Amino acid sequence: MSKELNRFLDVAIEAARSAGAIHLFYRDQDFGVSSKSNFSDLVTIVDKKSEEKIREVILGQFPDHAILGEEMGQNREAEHLWVVDPLDGTVNYAHGFPFSCVSIGLEIGGVRSVGVVFDPNRSELFTAIRGQGAFLNGRRIQVSSTPDLMSPALLATGFPYDVASDPTNLEKFSRFLKLGLPVRRPGAAALDISYVACGRLDGFWEYKLNPWDVSAALLILEEAGGAFSAMSGEAFRYGDPLVLSNGRIQQQILEVLK
Repeated sequence: MSKELNRFLDVAIEAARSAGAIHLFYRDQDFGVSSKSNFSDLVTIVDKKSEEKIREVILGQFPDHAILGEEMGQNREAEHLWVVDPLDGTVNYAHGFPFSCVSIGLEIGGVRSVGVVFDPNRSELFTAIRGQGAFLNGRRIQVSSTPDLMSPALLATGFPYDVASDPTNLEKFSRFLKLGLPVRRPGAAALDISYVACGRLDGFWEYKLNPWDVSAALLILEEAGGAFSAMSGEAFRYGDPLVLSNGRIQQQILEVLK
């Protein structure tokens, strides 16, 4: 099984790097920005071309596998499901703000088994195989040792595209600010989570995330020693408000969010 998982990882890396090359190629060109659910929910030809390339690479090696992608949905039912965000942080990308990535996760029988998050802006490749640790550009990573929320911890969050009609997280966000804590809002959940995994951030929370936003990065976080849960404190399921951290401050974050 280990040999097979390593092959899956190699293909995921190839797909992520191929998509990242598309990001870089179009970065200084007209990449056809349009909106989806509202004016701030953007999509570009880069999203679409990147997902097409990822599907080409994966299905070229594993034609019987299924792929769930943000732009093209799911192609079939299968034991092996690749969960793909071809361009996480599209709004950032469309504005030339260099915080975006490719996210590719493989779930086998519903278990997150392989994860790749690639940031072509910094040439940073986060990878993980279940039970084998997490890595950044081949170097093993682990979560921070920050022992207490008020150390202070450095946190991040994000806001859904419908924040104007559902400002729930604005109130939660303000709670941390009123405690004097530094909170960032970079705008690409897969990278935010990967930053917790490598110790650049201590914790993160967000509402209304999709499987392709988090599948790969949650495995990377888990393999780096981090913790995650639903905001209720119960086991996280896709669709739940997500809270994660280095593990040491998980309960303290949850207490503030209650």
